[in-house]
Order: sequence, then structure tokens, then C-alpha cells
Amino acid sequence: MLSKTLGIMLLPTNFLIGLGLLGTVMLATRFAILGRKLMMASILLLAVCGFSPLGSWVLYPLEQRFPAWDATHGAPDGVVILGGALDPDISAAHGVAVLGAAADRVTVAAALARQYPKARIIYSGGSANLLDDEAKEADYAAGLFEKLGIPRERLEIERLSRNTQENAEFSKALAAPKKNERWLLVTSAFHMPRSVGLFRKAGFIVEPYPVGWMTTGSSDLWKFRGLSLGGWLSVDTGVREWIGLMAYWISGKTSEFFPGPEKP
Repeated sequence: MLSKTLGIMLLPTNFLIGLGLLGTVMLATRFAILGRKLMMASILLLAVCGFSPLGSWVLYPLEQRFPAWDATHGAPDGVVILGGALDPDISAAHGVAVLGAAADRVTVAAALARQYPKARIIYSGGSANLLDDEAKEADYAAGLFEKLGIPRERLEIERLSRNTQENAEFSKALAAPKKNERWLLVTSAFHMPRSVGLFRKAGFIVEPYPVGWMTTGSSDLWKFRGLSLGGWLSVDTGVREWIGLMAYWISGKTSEFFPGPEKP
């Protein structure tokens, strides 16, 4: 509940817009001077978030934490795809799978399923909504994978998870991985550190397969943006992940604050 309420309010753009609105209200009170300062600070900081490289600075360490998967180690026994690629509410409204910003999770997973025909394929994704959770993301995944050339019987569905912790726990229960099996975890690069930490805590050892990068590399750390929307999205996405990493670590749901590659 906190992640869907307080967590959303703490996102930089939401917080700064709220700060500006508070300043606007204060203009009609005896705190008008403070109100004007809050409004000015809100506009200035929104501009910094939108046009400066700040978003790249918060995303880059997350996306660079795990390298691309090395296929030379051989075929995996299974692949777990984390939800987030489909919008369940819009999909339910139109009766067809609707992809969102994390579409790479599905397209890459479909390619892996074709490349490794003996690997098990698990799609883990329920509803992230706090109240209305009738539409489940995984319900639309099977049909989409079938259209991408993957037979429906190959896809194992986990539709009850509401967050990444439950993705890990429910996927492990469904996969029941054996000791010597190798499983890939497919999710967005920025989301991989938190995901790996939760899978490790659940006792499900996975090999990271990051996709959907939002930065091109270290050169983005010095690039300013021409459109503010991309900057706001990057800042919010990165800060949300850092908050998630801290919250899970403090609550004991992960054993490391910033999980990284396992040491040989």
C-alpha cells in the first residue's frame, strides 16, 4: 500500500508539482512570500529534471550494474519474464494485448523461446493496481506470445503477483528449479538490480538478461535534453528504483542494498 501511495507521491515530478500547487494556494494567505518561493523552486527544479542530464545520472548506475547475458555458456533450462510490458487495464478495455514502454521484455523473451526450444518459459505479472486489480497482465501474455510464434502450451503463467517481491516468490514456486538448472531473468536493465536481489532472497538463482536500456552509456551523463518529458520520465524511473532498493533492503526483503553480479 505504501509503494502505491507514498511511493508515488515521492516521485520527483509529482512532488515538485505538489510543491508548486501548495505555493499557489499560499498566495492567498499571509504566507504569500513563501508561496512565491515554493512556486519558483518548483518551476526551476522541474526544468532541471526535464532538461538536464540528471535522469541519466540516476539511471546509469542501475543499467550498468549487470552486463549483457553471455550466450556462450550454453542453453538455459528456463526463462522468467517479469511483467511490466503489457498494460492490463487498457488491454482489458480493448480485449487485446497492449504493449507499453517495457515491450522489450516480451519481444526478447519470444526470441529466446525460439532460440532455445527446450527451455521453459514463465511469464510473471498480475496487477499493480492498489484497488481495481481485476485485469491481470499475464492473462494477455499467452495470446501475444502465440502471435509472436510461441505455442500457447510453452508458456507458464503466473498471474497473482502484485510487485517484484511476489514475482520472485511466485515464480520460484511455479518453476521449482532444480539444483543444476540455469534460469534467465528478463527485465528492464534499470530494474535488474532490485529484481536480482529479490530473486536471491527467495532462493531462486537466476542469470540476469537485461533489456530495454534507457541510456546509451556514460556519454549521456553530459547531454542536455531538448524535450522535458524524456527527462522527467528518466528521473522518476531512476528515483523510483533507488527508493525501491532502499525500502527492500531496510525491510530485510533483500540482503544487499545494491545487488550486483555474483563473484566467481
